[in-house]
Amino acid sequence: MTPDHGPLLYEGKAKRVFCTNEEERLLVEFKNDATAFNALKRAELKDKGRLNCQISARLFERLEEANIPNHYLGLSGENWMMVKRVEIIPLEVVIRNVAAGSLCRESPIALGTKLIPELLDIYYKDDTLADPLLTEARLEILDLLSSQQRIDLGNLALKVNQCLKPFFEELGLLLVDFKLELGVDYSGQLVVADEISPDTCRLWDLDISDANDRILDKDRFRKDLGGVIEAYGEIFKRVQGVCTKPRNYK
Repeated sequence: MTPDHGPLLYEGKAKRVFCTNEEERLLVEFKNDATAFNALKRAELKDKGRLNCQISARLFERLEEANIPNHYLGLSGENWMMVKRVEIIPLEVVIRNVAAGSLCRESPIALGTKLIPELLDIYYKDDTLADPLLTEARLEILDLLSSQQRIDLGNLALKVNQCLKPFFEELGLLLVDFKLELGVDYSGQLVVADEISPDTCRLWDLDISDANDRILDKDRFRKDLGGVIEAYGEIFKRVQGVCTKPRNYK
């Protein structure tokens, strides 16, 4: 069932964002669209939106329990989420616990290398520029953050990792890396926004050694491995098994 909502505010690759009758509240619809390589590869995968929405809701509530601020307010349907209106910072913040993806393509670091301490990378969010990696100097030139916000951004991302990494380990999953979008809410607080799901996290099954079979995330789509929805469903099953049912927004 589609909840009541106002006009479409924004449509991205994986979600639609709608206005509501409350100025500081937005309604997010999780779509079944799958994209990779800055949307050069596309597909529609039945049930993907519901799975990502349900997984994200439980993980956002897990962050709440750890006093990590985020935009989540509650569910409004199987693939609908009510969130705080925030001003999104046009950056992707990536935490890497294990070398994979672009880090291995762009450096001699071997796939699967443990990174101690974890590596924090910041990218400029712009598909036309292919989301370039930013140095501290480039961040300063772009003037997207104050010096304090830059510190707060890094600290917030590391707190998310400290919360989620052991959580996933208890589920038999290795949190290889993940990306976050952050925003500033109406009170000026920096919060985690967007989603936390197999679309935004690399997750490997700790009990499987095969480099492809262990993948339970969007890399199955990127690499044409098949079984994408089955992998997302496995993540949902494990997360659902240890989390309470997410609250509904009233």
